[in-house]
Amino acid sequence: MKYDFTSIIDRRGWDSIAASWPDGKNPSSPYVVNNLKIKDGFDFIPMWVADMNFKTVPTIPEALKKRVEHPLYGYFQPRDEYFELIKKWQKVRNGVDGVEKENIGYENGVLGGVATALAVLCSRGDKILLHSPTYVGFTGVIKNNGYDPIHSPLVEDENGVMRMDYEDMDKKLREQNIHMAIFCSPHNPTGRVWERWEIEKAMEVYAKNDCWVISDEIWSDILMNGHKHIPTQSVSEDAKQRTVALYAPSKTFNLAGLIGSYHITYNKWLRDRMAKEASLGHYNSMNMLSMIALIGAYQPEGYEWVDELNQVLSNNVNYAYDFILEHFKGVTLKKPQGTYLLYLDCSQWLKEHGMTLQELLNLGYEYGVGWQDGSKFLIPDTIRMNLALPTSRVKEAFDRLDKYVFNK
Repeated sequence: MKYDFTSIIDRRGWDSIAASWPDGKNPSSPYVVNNLKIKDGFDFIPMWVADMNFKTVPTIPEALKKRVEHPLYGYFQPRDEYFELIKKWQKVRNGVDGVEKENIGYENGVLGGVATALAVLCSRGDKILLHSPTYVGFTGVIKNNGYDPIHSPLVEDENGVMRMDYEDMDKKLREQNIHMAIFCSPHNPTGRVWERWEIEKAMEVYAKNDCWVISDEIWSDILMNGHKHIPTQSVSEDAKQRTVALYAPSKTFNLAGLIGSYHITYNKWLRDRMAKEASLGHYNSMNMLSMIALIGAYQPEGYEWVDELNQVLSNNVNYAYDFILEHFKGVTLKKPQGTYLLYLDCSQWLKEHGMTLQELLNLGYEYGVGWQDGSKFLIPDTIRMNLALPTSRVKEAFDRLDKYVFNK
């Protein structure tokens, strides 16, 4: 490969939550959690918080270095290049024509964009429909801003594929007078990449019930084994007008620490209200270096880098999926089609071994596997694992889990 996805990089001391324990704390020893310590001879393998352990595409640090070398960092306006590169990225990666500069709005992170859209379209105490399992960030932003999440569970079809339950969605929207939905595409944490017909049918349900839609598409670039992302706004003219679509280079290029996302909104009334709401607290201002980072990311090299990244992640997903099915009897999972996350259902294994989820998590921690409590995503006895790290580390983590945790 042209780019480096094999180097093991020590992130300790370099402002990384991922390199700390999964409780987010950073004690004097980075290897302490819940009063546990890693056993002698094992190091920490970060497989929890959703950022990557790969060097980003070189054009990003090159662009940042070039800008930082100029000694003035005063007030600025976003460059035209910023908007042009977003338009090109959407056209080439997602097949979207017709995005204009005025359709693109800045947000301090996708969850900030969710909060802005909710404030524009909802009243305090309103109910918000979203699918479960549910990304923990959605739960936080909905509840923290005074709204009430209503969940429509995904269901398994006859082929074992997780699908939306359209009848349940329609019933809840209608009977509970819900007029706002959050749609996650690709879906976190299950990794489903929705097919066009699925999105079309969902948008028909939303339209029937006069429901606005926030479509979180931050994972749209991370696609496994040839799957293709379909932008929600592209399935119909009605979907285009009733949807705020949220994107960011942060998941794709590991730029979360620089902050910065963007929304695409075609409905002028909604776009104007979003801009006004975001301006009220004077907090939603683009950071100069986040602009430069996006410009560095959306270069020709960035397209190549993402293609190689998806090959590496597909290999990691395939390896982990096959390994779990072969070695971890009683653990079930669906192979993710997008994102770099595994979502393990450990309920049967825990029952058979008389163990709690926390006890299982603790065993992994003791052998240096930094995985994440998946029950926070609203399905009990589950674990979420991040596979965005060198394949050698993925194999080492599963070897430890096999020898010392699931089959000890």
